[in-house]
Amino acid sequence: CYERRSEVIDYVIEKYGSDHVAQIVTFGTMAARAAVRDVGRVLGMPYNDVDTVAKLIPRELGITIDKALKSSDLRALYENDENVRRLIDLSRKVEGMPRHASTHAAGVVITRDTVESYVPLARNDESIVTQFTMTTLEELGLLKIDFLGLRTLTVIDYAKRSIKKRIPDFSEDMIDYEDEEVFKMLSSGKTEGVFQFESAGMRSVLMGLKPQSIEDLIAVISLYRPGPMDSIPTYIANRHDPSKIRYKTPMLEGILKVTYGCMIYQEQVMEIFRTLAGYSYGRADIVRRAMSKKKHDVMERERHNFIYGLVNEDGTVECEGAVKRGVDEKTANDIFNDMSSFASYAFNKSHAAAYAFVAYTTAWLKCHYPCEFMAALISSVLDDTPKVAEYIAECSRLGIEVVPPHVNVSSERFTPKDGKIYFGLLAVRNVGAGFIREIERERETGGEFKSFYSFCKRMQDKEFNKRAVESLIKCGALDGLGANRRQMLYAFPEISAQLENDRRRNIDGQLGFFDAAPSEAPQGEYKMPTLEEMDKRELLRLEKEMTGLYLMGHPMAEYEQLAERLGCANTADLRNADEVGGIYKDESRVDLLCIITNVRKKITKNNTTMAFITAEDVFGSIEVIVFPKIYERQTQLFTEGNIILILGRLSVREDEEAKLVCESAEPCPPADAKRKVSEQVRQASSAAAQPQKKTARTPGLFLRFASENCPEIERAQRVLDFFDGNNTVYFYYCDTKKYIRQPYSHSADVNAPMLKELRRILGEENVIYIDDRQGGQ
Repeated sequence: CYERRSEVIDYVIEKYGSDHVAQIVTFGTMAARAAVRDVGRVLGMPYNDVDTVAKLIPRELGITIDKALKSSDLRALYENDENVRRLIDLSRKVEGMPRHASTHAAGVVITRDTVESYVPLARNDESIVTQFTMTTLEELGLLKIDFLGLRTLTVIDYAKRSIKKRIPDFSEDMIDYEDEEVFKMLSSGKTEGVFQFESAGMRSVLMGLKPQSIEDLIAVISLYRPGPMDSIPTYIANRHDPSKIRYKTPMLEGILKVTYGCMIYQEQVMEIFRTLAGYSYGRADIVRRAMSKKKHDVMERERHNFIYGLVNEDGTVECEGAVKRGVDEKTANDIFNDMSSFASYAFNKSHAAAYAFVAYTTAWLKCHYPCEFMAALISSVLDDTPKVAEYIAECSRLGIEVVPPHVNVSSERFTPKDGKIYFGLLAVRNVGAGFIREIERERETGGEFKSFYSFCKRMQDKEFNKRAVESLIKCGALDGLGANRRQMLYAFPEISAQLENDRRRNIDGQLGFFDAAPSEAPQGEYKMPTLEEMDKRELLRLEKEMTGLYLMGHPMAEYEQLAERLGCANTADLRNADEVGGIYKDESRVDLLCIITNVRKKITKNNTTMAFITAEDVFGSIEVIVFPKIYERQTQLFTEGNIILILGRLSVREDEEAKLVCESAEPCPPADAKRKVSEQVRQASSAAAQPQKKTARTPGLFLRFASENCPEIERAQRVLDFFDGNNTVYFYYCDTKKYIRQPYSHSADVNAPMLKELRRILGEENVIYIDDRQGGQ
């Protein structure tokens, strides 16, 4: 439970003494992409140029700049651009160096004598930390314990407490770990909120595997990591058809049978050493640790021992070796290679099993007690509005209504009641935890609030403040108390003043010189003015202002089926772009049906207007960039409150949230519309992923050159730079017969004068413009 992790650390400090316990320093190092970006920043290079280079470095665990240079695109830039060569050469020098120091997320060291007698100490913010990292501490023989605070355990605890309020005899013992309904839910990929299984990649694996047991979940958690991930297709195929299982030697069957012939767990590596080569448990664990830490010298020495055995100087046999046990040399080498490449990323099974049981528990709670589970889940991410929106959308899919908060029901967190989830008061702007607790106490001692006036009167002396009450009115937390929101907002200043006068009269009869006579009695219930309620649009706006979300009903809720028919993306998937197994990547062409909730205009260097708009659907929001050519043509369309269909290209940068670059937009299609998404855009996206198969159907500006060293390239580039815009540019080189898509920073605003100048420089036949709407020019 992440909320009580500090209690565990406090207990350890109290038990062993504050001078015997310290947290551990960790150093963030410069990975390949980060090194390029930092060096580019120091060199003062344009961001887009550095971003282009950084994005050519694959998102792979353990990737280095040298490995990335093996790709043709990055190598070409390196060899042909002096600035890029300098950037990469300097980046290679700083790659892997420490970038900053921080405190290890879980590690704590406990010592027999005072910590400073073993290691030097430092202060990181308010924490006392060792100056040595955890690996050095382990080598010194010090005791290191990981106290990992897991949010999911807090979610499970909240959910259980909510269930017990409704079902007092509920117990964790009721959880059935062979529940068919739970495995059916997992197999269908409906895993939003389920620990470890939320990502698009994990959902895809589960839908392919169709898990039927906890053992399957343990295997999936272990496999879904760099290294073992390559075995996922084999595991799934063997799981569904055991006749496909193949062992390199029959001796592996007893070890790998449970995982359908795939090496998955660290324990299996140890058992292979023991069974095939006669290692002891202790020696097998030493080799496993050497593999996991990539100690190549130790591994190469151990390769000989694994294959041929090891005899000590006194003649005793340390291990027999695989050859002596009937495994041929080539097979033994192959098995050792498999273990070496696998062990550095492998889980131990006990770790994966613990995660699998936690994951199954969340799945079981979601399957059988969805209201309580989702309320606990949303409460755990109150500071992450996009995630709250995602989970509320999942509640809608589950048929659970998430309603505005109410002072007679709600608490700090989201509250399940009668099959509904009441919004958490702590997520309301200007409402503090102290005031919320006072509301709950008053509700418990004095009963429910009957009217708006009685609420104000009862709460007047309990951290009562004007901004908090106005926020409660605007978000709907005081609905149903005899007045609408407009009436309450209008009457609140007068009610507040009246209650203040009554309070002053009751404090020992205190009166000011000009106050009314003491015989004047306190006034009774306030009579509300007769005012009509605000329209729904205004109510939704106020809810959004106070909570960051629409509570009475999202404006896009009625368009969900239309968006699905049109094949539109949702903002949740767009925000998670570029994750392993994700649906979308950088430069993906997508369509989004959305409502515009904010428009920010900007004047460009060419004195044209572009816009940054916030586009929202029921899953959350995303920023959309609208360049001048499109914005000035459709200004009225990009107005706050409009529901529109955007066709655009996804832009994913490493150091900021994903954005959508608008390529065209149109008003919301009619409710009965079929799939209207431009197939030309789809073809363009497909063609962009395979530049060697470019056809005339791909939109963009195509320029043909004799070779990459052609002198006309520089002249053409000057023209492109002058006409900055958002049309994709492709260079075709006759000598290599390759199309090269130019970086987005080199996109152009194609127009007649520009085409005329390019054709003068390159020749009529070497300039082709394909408009994705009107055809070629």
